[in-house]
Amino acid sequence: MKLMSLALLITLSLIIAFSVLHSRVTTKVTMPGEKFEVTLVPPDNGTYMVSPEIPSDGRVPAGTRLTIRATPSPGFALDAIYYSVEGGMWGMTHFEDFTSEMQITVDKRMWIGANFIEEELVKDLSITHDVVYAKPGVKPLKYDVFAPREAENLPCIVIVHGGGWSSNNEDIMRGLARELTRGNRYVVFSIDYRWINNLDGDESPNYMHHLIEDVLGAIAHIQENAHQYGGDPGRIAVTGDSAGGHLSAAAAVLCSSIGDGGFGQFMPSYIPQGKNVDQVRTEILQAVKAAAPSYGPFDASDFSRFLQQTDQAYYDAISPIKHVPTVDERSIPHFIVRGTEDFLVSNDAVQPYVDVLKSKGQKVEYIQVEGAGHAFFDWKPDERTRKTFMKIGAPYAEKMRAFFDEVLY
Repeated sequence: MKLMSLALLITLSLIIAFSVLHSRVTTKVTMPGEKFEVTLVPPDNGTYMVSPEIPSDGRVPAGTRLTIRATPSPGFALDAIYYSVEGGMWGMTHFEDFTSEMQITVDKRMWIGANFIEEELVKDLSITHDVVYAKPGVKPLKYDVFAPREAENLPCIVIVHGGGWSSNNEDIMRGLARELTRGNRYVVFSIDYRWINNLDGDESPNYMHHLIEDVLGAIAHIQENAHQYGGDPGRIAVTGDSAGGHLSAAAAVLCSSIGDGGFGQFMPSYIPQGKNVDQVRTEILQAVKAAAPSYGPFDASDFSRFLQQTDQAYYDAISPIKHVPTVDERSIPHFIVRGTEDFLVSNDAVQPYVDVLKSKGQKVEYIQVEGAGHAFFDWKPDERTRKTFMKIGAPYAEKMRAFFDEVLY
């Protein structure tokens, strides 16, 4: 079993600790007359109004219902209205709304804001939020669709978000989704999945194979409905970052193991009505033609601390590195990026997968981005994350899109 660096082990342990803490449902009891500080984040390229008006000292009585209305400046469009609170896996938790009006109940210290993007990014897009594809547990599983308005039989790209298999949702990938639709050559689907173990609040734990089954179920649902959005269900590329890097690679190389035969096979969490699992396997296997798993681990020995299982057979079953087909069996070109300053997923966790792909005759392009850290494809309300995406994520999204062009066109 490949050993992880001490730093990586410590980081993963901290992530799990924060995840468990974040998953506990707590009820805050407010005292009569209690007030919370509300900070309004200055916007760029637009304005927003809050009613009732925030007092000059910024302290708002608990239970106050605030309405936020946002207006973009000419040439810009609303990205999201949001509020942020302290806590959660990454220190701050963001809640977003993609309409021009959001209502918030003040029950803790919070930051309120609105972000705006260049109108050019979305003016030709039809965006559909929260399409539910399955509900195997407490949380409805959903995806967002970014489709060119005149889309007709375009290839599909499926994005799987990261977050340690235990946080975030499909919204965090919308920056990448918008970049991949540039040129109006793709319909992009950004998907969510169950969180590992009991972090969704499910009574029974969700294991890693369940998360893989969710990704496969999302693809099955997307294939069933692709034409509705102008997509071609027979031409699909998968991508994802970090944990989503693992899951997107799993979708690409483990789809041959779709089935209902028990251990080592994956039953998608959604099966279209009138189809059996063998038909779904064949359709996904034939449709998924390229993968771009970014800065993700590909061997379960590199993320064993997220797993309750300890046996090697299970590790092998969920590890993409163990299931790469030869190019004669099936061609599945890969585009992989990683930052040289990524201390969460090291080159030692990526290079072996690249080597196996090459040994099987698969086309693979592996780029290490000089000076980049982890998660540069993420998009969140905070300015630092958005600036990192625009500086690093957007240019490498363009390279990813060019790679998909070579395979899907």
